This record gives sequence, C-alpha cells and structure tokens, in this order.
Amino acid sequence: MAIFVGDAQADRIVPPTGFTARLTLFASGAMAFLAVFALALSLASGRLAQRWGQELAQSSTLRISAPVEQLAAQTAAALKVLETTPGVAEARALTAEEQRALLAPWFGPDLPVENLPIPQLISIEETSGGYDAAGLRLRLQAEVPGAILDDHTRWRKPLQQAASRLRLLGFVSIILIAAVTGTIITLAANAALAANARLIAVLRLVGAQDSYIAKAFVRRFTLRALSGAAVGTVVGLIAVLILPSAQDQGGFLTGLGFQGASWLWLVLLPILAAVVAFLATGAAARRTLSELR
Repeated sequence: MAIFVGDAQADRIVPPTGFTARLTLFASGAMAFLAVFALALSLASGRLAQRWGQELAQSSTLRISAPVEQLAAQTAAALKVLETTPGVAEARALTAEEQRALLAPWFGPDLPVENLPIPQLISIEETSGGYDAAGLRLRLQAEVPGAILDDHTRWRKPLQQAASRLRLLGFVSIILIAAVTGTIITLAANAALAANARLIAVLRLVGAQDSYIAKAFVRRFTLRALSGAAVGTVVGLIAVLILPSAQDQGGFLTGLGFQGASWLWLVLLPILAAVVAFLATGAAARRTLSELR
C-alpha cells in the first residue's frame, strides 16, 4: 500500500518534526485512550443487560401476606397452584434462614424473622417457554387471596433500558472522539501546509503536481495518527486491565474490560484513527493547495 511504502523524495516535503507532528501524535493518542474506555463501558453495558435479562427473565417471586394462623395453609395452596401451572419448572417456599439472608443488608443478620409478620416468599423458576402470568394471577386471586405475583417485569425492563442506553452512549462517544480527532488533524494539516507555502510554490515551479504534494502530507499524517493511536490504545488497555476484575459484590464498575471477540475492537481503533486522518488530511490538502494557487 502506498501509504506504508512511501516515496523518499515526497517525504522531504513534510517536516518530520515540529508542532503539527506533536499535535497529531498527541491528539490521536489521547483520543484512542478515551475510545478504549468508551468501548469498555459500552461492551460492559451490553454484557450487563444480557446478564440481567437472563437472570430475571426465567424467574419470578410470589409473596403471600396473611395472618400467621393462615400463612402455612395459603403457602401450601399457592404451591399446589404453581405445581399445576404450565410453564412453571419449580416452585419452593423460602426458609426463614433464606428470608433472613435477603433482609440482612438492610436490617442486619440477627433479624428475628420468626417473630415478625413478614410475608412468605415463594421462588418460581420458569421453563424456557414461560407461563401465562395473567392467567396465574387470576387463579391465585381465586384460591390464594393473600398472594401477589411479581414476574420481575417492572425491574427487568428499566434495568435493561438503562444498560442499553449506556451502551449506545459508549458508541456515540466513539463517534464524537473520531470527529474531534479528524478536526484536530485537519487543523494540524492546514497549519503544516500553510507553513510550507514557499516550498510548495517551488515544487510547483519545477513541475510537481498538487496530487503528488497532497499524497506526501496525507501519508505522513496518516502514519502519525496510526502510531499515536496505537500507543494510546496500549496505554488505555493497560489502564483497563489494572481495574478490579468482575465480581458479583462489585457490580457494574468492576466488570469493565474486553472478552472474547471484543478484543478485536482494540485492533480496529488505530486503523480507525488512520482512516480518519487519511480522509481529514486529504480534504485539508486539496482545499489548502487550491487556496495557495
């Protein structure tokens, strides 16, 4: 590819160092560093939404509120209804220890569950096809007046929507980062072309075509963006890797990272920066060279 092979004579047109070179390297590196975190956030949000959906979609909770003397009878009746409900794979009443463990984060581990009027919870595991929630509610209303079915819909949808919006925000951030990178590289290319106006005039006098001059600038700025973005990506990856690994106790913020095929995004970041630089420098070179006629 001409971008990588280059032309020794054409390379002399573009100063190898200077303000524009440092600006291009720094901008592409910094933007790639930020893009790594935007990608990590977006991918982690996608995994979070998938996990929430899987964990909540196939489970439900039945809550029975009744006087103490009726609680055992209503619990047994509810379990009988659930056992005969198509789509229910398993249903079991939580023990006092399990309910105490659920309440421990709010009330402490020594809560006397046996002496408090706490509703009885029944855990429901669904089959892959699920059950008819509306029909089950009608049956429970008739046979177990104190039962309230929670199919987790009101919890699942807002959480999935929030995670999906975070994922979208991550990709929008990457687009904005690419736009900012292109803008900075365009300004740097314009500055480099304007600073070398006399050299460009001399080259024209000896017969150099504008396309020849433009290719030299495009190649240099593209390679600078590629190398700067590669360094920024590596630094960003190191920063992500030193974050805590995913843990149930840590929740979302400890799950930032890359898994499986998502590692390929890190390879694409420097390439994307090079493409942006190629397009931005090409447009800037054509416009500035036409103004320098």
